[in-house]
Amino acid sequence: MRIAVLAGGVGGARFVQALAEVVPPSDVTVIANVGDDLEVHGLHVSPDLDTLLYTLAGLGDEERGWGRAEETWNALDTIERLGGETWFQLGDRDLGLHLVRTEALSRGEALSALTKRVARAVGLEPGLLPATDDRLRTRIRTPAGEFEFQEWFVARGHRDRVDAVVYDGAPEAKPAPGVLEAIEAAELIAIAPSNPFVSIGPILAVGEIRAAVERRHERVVAVSPLIGGRAVKGPADAMFTTLAGGTGAGQVTDCYKGLIGALVLDEADADDAEAVTERGVRPLVTRTLMSDPGARAALVETVLGLVPSA
Repeated sequence: MRIAVLAGGVGGARFVQALAEVVPPSDVTVIANVGDDLEVHGLHVSPDLDTLLYTLAGLGDEERGWGRAEETWNALDTIERLGGETWFQLGDRDLGLHLVRTEALSRGEALSALTKRVARAVGLEPGLLPATDDRLRTRIRTPAGEFEFQEWFVARGHRDRVDAVVYDGAPEAKPAPGVLEAIEAAELIAIAPSNPFVSIGPILAVGEIRAAVERRHERVVAVSPLIGGRAVKGPADAMFTTLAGGTGAGQVTDCYKGLIGALVLDEADADDAEAVTERGVRPLVTRTLMSDPGARAALVETVLGLVPSA
């Protein structure tokens, strides 16, 4: 079964990891958010791509959920000692990837080509594609002003209320090579339990990607990022409150209007399934917190249940 997954960082990586425990990893292609990419000390950093890469290759720090395992911080300590900015933490092992990426991009190599090369070098089995090779940046509008995503999320601790999310560069962005082909060839398209506004939204802001997903909507299943109306981690529930008017299953469904045939809800939200049905989308109820092997398997089996038996 060929599966395409739209994913952000931590939640997306854990979902794809669970998926790869049930289906052959080589049958999975991950289309990753690049809206939170940024430049740090002159280096091009792709936080969601890197989290997916590290996690799926078994190189990630499982406790933190981001960055490399067994990381050291000598470069960061030196930057701090010399008075440089340290709000975005880059470990020594992590720096190696950013140096290679920045050098490759500076000589004209596409982000997708570089990602493929790096994935091969670390033995990654699932396919990993950036949504676009073009510059696309998520910007957050708040009462305190407009900020690039990582400045709002990391430097300001996502404490500012979100009034709007802007995908700068999206109108001109084209899908990276292989993205449309992966969507069109997939027997199942899954939207990971990532934040719809800042992780999945930038992917779908690329017009050709959105249109491709819309054409396949009957084979598209999204996993809600909320459990009991709350985010497991991060600001998704607060963003739902201000941007969608609530944290119910109906509001989650509305984020993917016209794009999905089914929505996976946690058991804690089972009473809200009718709101999904009223929107013409099939509700699928299971445990969505991927806390143990049994829960991960149940979630994946529920997602795979959208595909009819041969």
